[in-house]
Amino acid sequence: MTIDLDDFRACVAKAPPDLVATIEPTFHEAARVMSPAGLEVYLEGARALCNLGRGHDLVFAYLENMPAVVRECGEEVIRDSVNAALKLASMTSGDVIALMFSSLPTAARRLGDPELLTGYLALIHKLSANAARGLRPMLGRIDELLSKLTLSGLRRWAMFGAEAHRRDLPNLARYFALETADSRKMLQQERRGTLFIDSQRKLNFYLRALWGRDFFLRPTAADHEGFRPYLDQFALHLPDALDDIAGVSGSDLYRAMATHMAAHLQYTSAAISAEQLSPAQMFFIGLVEDARIEALAARDFPGLGKLWGRLLAVDQEAAPEHPTLAALERVARRLNDPAVPAGDEALDALGDRFHDAITTRGDDNQLAWDLGLELFHIFAARRDVPSLRILNAIRIPYRDDNRFVWAFEEFDWSRDGTAYTPASQRQVRKYVSVLEMAHEVDAELAGDDAQEIWVCKDEFRPYEDAGEATTSFNEMWGKEPISPPYHYPEWDYRVQLYRPDWATLHERRATRGDPGAVEDILLDHKPVAQRIRRIIDMLSPVGVQRVRGLEDGDEIDLNAAVDAMVSIRMGQQPDPRITMRNVIKRRDLAVTVLLDLSESTNDTMEGSDKTVLELTREAATLVATAIDGIGDPYALHGFASDGRHDVQYFRFKDFGQRFDDDAKARLDGMRGGLSTRMGTALRHAGTHLMRQPERRKLILLVTDGAPADVDERDPQHLRHDTRKAVEELQSKGVLTYCLTLDPEADRYVKRIFGENNYTIVDHVERLPEKLPTLFASLTS
Repeated sequence: MTIDLDDFRACVAKAPPDLVATIEPTFHEAARVMSPAGLEVYLEGARALCNLGRGHDLVFAYLENMPAVVRECGEEVIRDSVNAALKLASMTSGDVIALMFSSLPTAARRLGDPELLTGYLALIHKLSANAARGLRPMLGRIDELLSKLTLSGLRRWAMFGAEAHRRDLPNLARYFALETADSRKMLQQERRGTLFIDSQRKLNFYLRALWGRDFFLRPTAADHEGFRPYLDQFALHLPDALDDIAGVSGSDLYRAMATHMAAHLQYTSAAISAEQLSPAQMFFIGLVEDARIEALAARDFPGLGKLWGRLLAVDQEAAPEHPTLAALERVARRLNDPAVPAGDEALDALGDRFHDAITTRGDDNQLAWDLGLELFHIFAARRDVPSLRILNAIRIPYRDDNRFVWAFEEFDWSRDGTAYTPASQRQVRKYVSVLEMAHEVDAELAGDDAQEIWVCKDEFRPYEDAGEATTSFNEMWGKEPISPPYHYPEWDYRVQLYRPDWATLHERRATRGDPGAVEDILLDHKPVAQRIRRIIDMLSPVGVQRVRGLEDGDEIDLNAAVDAMVSIRMGQQPDPRITMRNVIKRRDLAVTVLLDLSESTNDTMEGSDKTVLELTREAATLVATAIDGIGDPYALHGFASDGRHDVQYFRFKDFGQRFDDDAKARLDGMRGGLSTRMGTALRHAGTHLMRQPERRKLILLVTDGAPADVDERDPQHLRHDTRKAVEELQSKGVLTYCLTLDPEADRYVKRIFGENNYTIVDHVERLPEKLPTLFASLTS
């Protein structure tokens, strides 16, 4: 790659010549570890730091150290590092910022994760505001600090010093330089037993020696209560530090965690269906599934069974919160070792069946389903099933949270985990002009391994004949286009704060169906269509109306004046409201009909051969016909979600578009799938609606259940976030009304949408006739 150094030579023209001579080798080193896109960001960051005017040392510190940081944590951190430096520029000197860049390779090597490195940068920014005098000495001792502390421990150590020496600046600097007794004492207090970064290389070798393949291990901040390791996108997320447990060293605990999660990947070929299971039932099945994969791993490597058995046999000093936890811990030991009794006849019998079945059907995770439900029913019959919070407090320290078992993410089970791709090598979608598309495309079809996907900016049809429509470039080549990402915050009710840019939404092009099928809906619902015509007549959009009974109107109302004179002649008090005014009535209203397209809409209604999705399509067709006849601007949108990183949004009909064959085809092509991240969808619908000039704005939400998503196990989190989204929209003048098909919605819908802003449709088959009538009542 050819690197143009002219801009940088101009930036550092006043620097010593020997420093300028080091620029070109540094850039060539950067080109070896960065992709072209990453290198461009790296060079843009150098230009920005040049423009700060804080001296050449700052720029050289950035140029020299960022390649080493990228080698450890990936090139995603380049932009975060530059942004952190630009924020610090107004709060501290250029020398301190240069010192920060010099500390980054050490921090990247010790933390080993881009998210943790971003947290380290955030800590430096916070200290620059609270303890600026301590930054320079702390950065000078960062190697020693991070060799003994996790990021969370470093944060607590630093904030204690900033608070304790807020008004004692000399001792503040000595504290951060590790020169005071309380600084050393706090360092020992926050020090953890075994750091992940010291064990990562050994764990990688250990797992490769067992199964002959690579596993991707990542550290995760584990300083909050109840943290459990987890598998996400085939990466093993382990705590950033571990303490010894009852004679078991932190290194052995790391080995137990890593081998258990690797066994999930090695001995699981398909997800277990969670359909119609309660969270408690899923917990019991997961307990047996953990034992199944451990039994298979111990069959191949007997030493692993002994390692896990040591941790299962740890004597707990305190009694559990609920007696069932102690019983389940004994069950876990029984499933690990057939010689260990569970202390209960039914549980011992279940353990015997488990060990007998492992030899014949151990490779089938249906075994975990069968025995897990049986275990659940044993405790349910005794009325000993506690809450999920208590169940999750089971004292088995090395097991993960089992999200991988239930396929909370859309895993590709044919993939082997070694194909984990860093962000710098992920597929890029590039929007190009018609000329670029026509002249520069070498391959008409891009496969899944393509590094770059080209999308034409407009729907140009290159070979269109007179009277005959052809396909566009986008229809011929590449994948289905999606919009740039929209990031929205999410409300966390536990800490009463927003999670900034937490959810990512993409607008996707709706699949086209048969517009004739939508026309058939109108024919099949002729009686409802006749009532819709009456609604249209009743809600005339524009007209002049006489408003009578006014005291200060524009003209005399003769009928009211005569009645007043009669009252006077009869000796009664006359009504003074004897004038009237001609008023032009306009329906100043814009409406978004937002449809829930989650997987549950594919369920067939009891006593009917139609699914919820089909009834929703019929209702949307009829209400669109009604609003179209009235003349109000409206949009038909839908949404589904696959975790917070992929909220999918479909626009079947937009404001300003006609309800023509194209819109009807998109409406017929809508499909149900995935989950219901409702708050994000409402916020995005609100952004479209707020662009309309109408004074009154309404979002009419049609859903068949509560907000939920695959990556959020707390059912209250998304409900609180949806309520917060409704409140946000209300503060902007947007009314949100919910039409829910969930017969159990009384438990939550009132708290989310308010006292009078929802309707529960008890008989779902009446939805097509209910929705237009509801719209009329809301907007009359």
